[in-house]
Amino acid sequence: MFMSKLILESGEAFPGFSPEWQDRNFFGEVVFSTGMTGYVESLTDPSFAGQILTFTFPLIGNYGVPPSDTWESQKIQAAGVVAGWINPIPSHWNAQTTFLKWLEEQKVPLICGVDTRALTKLLRKKGVALGAICRGRAPKQFVDPNAEHLVQKVSLAQKQIYGAGRKKIIAVDCGMKENIVRSLLQFDVQVVRVPYNYDYSEEDYDGLFLSNGPGDPASCTETIAILRKNLGRKKPFMGICLGAQLLALAIGGKTYKLKFGHRGQNHPCIDLQRQRALLTSQNHGYAIDEKSLPADWQVHFRSLNDHSVEGIMHKKLPFFAVQFHPESHPGPTDAFYVFQQFVERL
Repeated sequence: MFMSKLILESGEAFPGFSPEWQDRNFFGEVVFSTGMTGYVESLTDPSFAGQILTFTFPLIGNYGVPPSDTWESQKIQAAGVVAGWINPIPSHWNAQTTFLKWLEEQKVPLICGVDTRALTKLLRKKGVALGAICRGRAPKQFVDPNAEHLVQKVSLAQKQIYGAGRKKIIAVDCGMKENIVRSLLQFDVQVVRVPYNYDYSEEDYDGLFLSNGPGDPASCTETIAILRKNLGRKKPFMGICLGAQLLALAIGGKTYKLKFGHRGQNHPCIDLQRQRALLTSQNHGYAIDEKSLPADWQVHFRSLNDHSVEGIMHKKLPFFAVQFHPESHPGPTDAFYVFQQFVERL
């Protein structure tokens, strides 16, 4: 390990230590997650593409890294890792490697020994910021990952088909977590997973699904246009995370960037239809502007932390979307019932 720094575009610097193999600067948008566990699922979640992820829990790596068939994608998607203390010797029956070795194998930069509490308090006060994990002096320019079409980078390249159930679901992959597919396949359905820009207008299907994903939803112009065209078919629709934001844009609504986002596995929401509170797993930096929703739409879920929109639904048609992650992994399974609601409408 050598001395290094996490430097924010706003000028603040946080000292720490990084592995010897990191011989250059690494850039990303610095965000934080409040989960106590689930570092493997979080880092392999495509929604974290372009982001340097700060873990607020002080101990990371204590149960190592399990086999890749439990990950949320085939590789680490985050642009970097900020942590307090890294446990070099994991203790778990299913650990295949250590956290440090995993990051090195995938060439994902790390800075540890950081005062993550101070960093998180700063990000909450000032908002998420561009940053760099640096070995030497601060860079002259910071790279903004949101300037790229991140969904294009993480979406699958070709159509894939799962299951052989009675009902057919077109699932648009904007950076889909693997546990979404696992969750849908618990029902009697066939899932046809397609790229973000795949035009399914001529396809015969029973339901339409839009996944989570990274970046600014406004950059997904192709996905929005195809969705808008297909909503006219009035087939049951469900969206998760970015899928909720894209639905809002497709119906003429607006989205905005949250100050520091919602990331972690302990975010309380209320289901306004059931008047039921639930804990949810979340990972998003944008939200739906409630005032921009058309008159025939309503808020379905709301955050109990900041009262932002966590889900919307059509008042008559079988369309709805949630901002949180009902598939969990990591996190509580309180919200899994929304998959059941979707399948029952097919």
